Amino acid sequence: MVPTKQVDKTNLKESVEAIKKKFGIIGRASELMKALAAKAAGRHILLEGPVGVGKTEIAHALAAYLNTEFVRFDGDERYHPDKLVGHFDPPVVLEKGYSFDSFVSGPLIRAMKEGAILFANEINRCPESTQNVLLSAMDEGHIVIPKLGEVNAKPGFFIIATQNPVEFIATTPLGEAIKDRFVWIRLEYQSVSDEKQIVAAKVKDAPEEVIDYSVLIVRETRLSTDLRRGASIRGAIDLAAIINEFEERNITTWIDISIMALATKIELEDGIEDKIETIIEKIVRKVIGKFFRAQ
Repeated sequence: MVPTKQVDKTNLKESVEAIKKKFGIIGRASELMKALAAKAAGRHILLEGPVGVGKTEIAHALAAYLNTEFVRFDGDERYHPDKLVGHFDPPVVLEKGYSFDSFVSGPLIRAMKEGAILFANEINRCPESTQNVLLSAMDEGHIVIPKLGEVNAKPGFFIIATQNPVEFIATTPLGEAIKDRFVWIRLEYQSVSDEKQIVAAKVKDAPEEVIDYSVLIVRETRLSTDLRRGASIRGAIDLAAIINEFEERNITTWIDISIMALATKIELEDGIEDKIETIIEKIVRKVIGKFFRAQ
């Protein structure tokens, strides 16, 4: 196993540039520097931002750069404490009793025993009882398992959690107790320049026009008053990738493929009677209609 790498406190800027170069991250220098500083200071991180802004990418890159194991769980309303901590296997308990041999470790215990990064994806979808299981691990680096005893975290154990803003469906505000134990890094949508670079990197043979139009259409979905939630950069990547397969790209093609690429990535505002298809068509015509003859 490759030894865990420590954060270079003397030159965070160089570390950030190394991460960006190694993992192909565009932009996000400020967020990466904050994350590295938090890790160096021994603080657990909460990344907040809408879907598709790169929260998971940053967590993965940080773990890989530091040569640290990465243990992930995805939060939802059914993710109860026993799934996070672990459980005893009844047949093995009958044979060996309550011991580590009969205990099936959940993500938290695996991360603690390995000195790994625990990646709690969308933690604010978990019940508060599940969130609270993390408290003693975050505070004191140990957790007590009934009938088994105390589990202590190895050096390097560290939590990176993500949450979507509370306006997203199926999310609830984090409890004050756990929120107080995180430091907070907000990720916004990136600049138009960064987003064009990202699409160009993902759809390598796309012409500049396809990249530009795809990014502009997606960015307009975030501004539309008809939508509660606009599309992330994934929408622009999907749109560019699919429409790039067409030799003829007229306004009708752009509308059809925009509907195909974006309909599952946006959410109507309450009270809007128009269909998603209609909203997307309006957005496409508004953004790029001027570049085409009347069609």
